[in-house]
Amino acid sequence: MFTGSLSCDLLLGDVRSLKEKRSVVRPIVAELHRKYAVSVAEVGDQDLYRRARIGLAVVSGDMGHLTDVLDRCERLLAGRPEVELLSVRRQIHGEDDE
Repeated sequence: MFTGSLSCDLLLGDVRSLKEKRSVVRPIVAELHRKYAVSVAEVGDQDLYRRARIGLAVVSGDMGHLTDVLDRCERLLAGRPEVELLSVRRQIHGEDDE
């Protein structure tokens, strides 16, 4: 069994309030969950209206599948015109990790 996670720091475009931020972040979170069956949530910077931190996790029995899903999720975020992907932190753990 392998587990992988991404922590993605996003800069939001023309957002002037926390309400506008939710209207940008929620559809992204929902699309990642729907398309890739990952566990995903906004995990940081909730009080900053132009920044968002999205965290997601995947569990798979195959390392190739795991990295493919993480790559696709990262590409989806990088391709969204309303956000700029500032940084991504990727962690992968296998059965042999302690």
